[in-house]
Amino acid sequence: MSVLGTDTQKTYQELKDQAVQAVEGLNTKSYVLVGTATCGRAAGALNVLETFRSEIGKHNVDAEIIEVGCMGHCYAEPMVIVYKPGFPKICYGSVDEGIATRLVTDFLVNDDPCFDFAMAALEPNDFFPTFEDFPRGVYEQKVVLSDCGLIAPDDIEQYIARDGYGGLAKALSKEPERVITEVKDSNLRGRGGAGFPTGVKWEICRNAEGDTKYVICNADEGDPGAFIDRALLESNPHQLIEGLAIAAYAIGASQGYIYVRAEYPLAIERLKTAIGQAREKGIIGNSVMGSNFSFDIKIFQGSGAFVCGEETALIASIEGNAGIPNHRPPFPAVSGLHGKPTIINNVKTLSYITHIIRNGAEWFKSIGTPGTPGTAVFALAGKVVGTGLVEVPMGTTIRTLIYDVADGIKNEKNFKAVQIGGPSGGCLPESSLDLPIDFDSLQQAGAMMGSGGLVVLDEEDCMVEIARFFLEFTQNESCGKCTFCRLGTKQMLDILTDITKGKGKLEDIDLLLELAVDIKAGSLCALGKTAPNPVLTTIRFFRDEYEAHITEGRCPALMCKELITYVIDEKKCSKLCDACIGSCPVEAVYTRSDMLKDIYLDKCVKCDNCLVTCLPLYQAVIKVSPPIEAGGNQNG
Repeated sequence: MSVLGTDTQKTYQELKDQAVQAVEGLNTKSYVLVGTATCGRAAGALNVLETFRSEIGKHNVDAEIIEVGCMGHCYAEPMVIVYKPGFPKICYGSVDEGIATRLVTDFLVNDDPCFDFAMAALEPNDFFPTFEDFPRGVYEQKVVLSDCGLIAPDDIEQYIARDGYGGLAKALSKEPERVITEVKDSNLRGRGGAGFPTGVKWEICRNAEGDTKYVICNADEGDPGAFIDRALLESNPHQLIEGLAIAAYAIGASQGYIYVRAEYPLAIERLKTAIGQAREKGIIGNSVMGSNFSFDIKIFQGSGAFVCGEETALIASIEGNAGIPNHRPPFPAVSGLHGKPTIINNVKTLSYITHIIRNGAEWFKSIGTPGTPGTAVFALAGKVVGTGLVEVPMGTTIRTLIYDVADGIKNEKNFKAVQIGGPSGGCLPESSLDLPIDFDSLQQAGAMMGSGGLVVLDEEDCMVEIARFFLEFTQNESCGKCTFCRLGTKQMLDILTDITKGKGKLEDIDLLLELAVDIKAGSLCALGKTAPNPVLTTIRFFRDEYEAHITEGRCPALMCKELITYVIDEKKCSKLCDACIGSCPVEAVYTRSDMLKDIYLDKCVKCDNCLVTCLPLYQAVIKVSPPIEAGGNQNG
């Protein structure tokens, strides 16, 4: 039986009308949106924010300053959007205090939009390109990122005015089973890594015995290079709250939890504010929107254990126990938190829910591929120009993502590999660039969608060291319960460390493969089962690098410190330049009697300072491998 009656529909419409009225005044006056998510703050956004406040006050400008989240263009932070009646909304990138001052004095005061600092406009106009004109805009299709960076995360009115909580209102007008059917029909697969059909999980929980049920949002994002969940929580927390409430209604839960790591203080702060505002509006709490459905949310702060991203470990953590995985079955959907049926979904998964309910399953399936509909959200990191968040239709190729959306490799270096899926994913080579991005294609290639981390590697990255780095992370994060995971990953890590130091043996490669098979088969949870993936894919696609380290004592990428030496090319060195000497922290670089520079190899700590500071005009400092035996200096 539907819980949403005429009064509740009226309640939501009243909320919507109030919200529209509250925000419509923004379009009649000037305003400045300053991105103050973590990425913006790291780049100096808070200083920019204070500059705008100071300058607007100094010039007595009638303009509102609003803190927003992340638009995804992290490479261009701090980002600012300025609107003045009569002009389009213009986005500016890499804004500092000086540019902020100019935007107030030249634009808000004197009508000069300062196009030299502008990136794009946010709406069609006759004199400046929009983001849709950029290659990135052509390929992206934003769903869960659509409001990020455009609304204040601490202002529920702005969210409601853009149809926020309309999905919840629509869900409440249906039987819970029909909501589940809609999600099943959309073929939404969990975006936390495993890709299990969301609607199927909900149905299992709905049909499980028990009057008390729980919904949990897994926001324990711990993959190196992944920051999607954090950005969503900091930019649009109400989207998650709405999705969580819909999930609760569908399965029959009255209590929800958001499990978020304590290392995300800004996300937690904005979540608390959003939950409080939703309670005040009657959107969560007793009698949601005047219905007979009641639901509330608690925030649980995790301590940063990567293994708590696994469902049973996360539940154990909430219950006050050590975050250690348990055997399944029973699965949490049947017996989870406090032994009650429990649904656990990722931040991205729940963020899609409101859009699916609002627009319908067929709309969602019109995006992406038949097997994996919808969009894929990635955190682009590493050696790529356009770092940040991107959202593209499923089926987009890796090549398109890296070269068209993210503008290619930094410093015109050659692409080497891409690590997809975090420490549990795999490293795919150049031959995989035309692979379509979806759950099945990536899994067949030896990688996985994971939580959306995507690290781009170039010619200067050693694939043996990359495998060692990711395995070290998972080995350190192992809870220790499984012998295969606890000891097997340690043994693999020791072998990889020896290889990067030139101490490996050819038979070590086969031993790594043998250990990987055993660890995947014998580990209890996905952390152990997927830990060998980076090793397996780097051996599969870059075996020649392993062999070079072992048989030649050489690191082809010149990355492994034990296998390289820094030397100075006499033919390129200038007698007039002392940059390398001043940069050395251990005084290993010195001036010879002929005024050219040289390096005491036994003093050199291989810190890269001399290489970085050597003027481009000369580029005299180079790395060589195999290493030169340390003595007095290179010319000894």
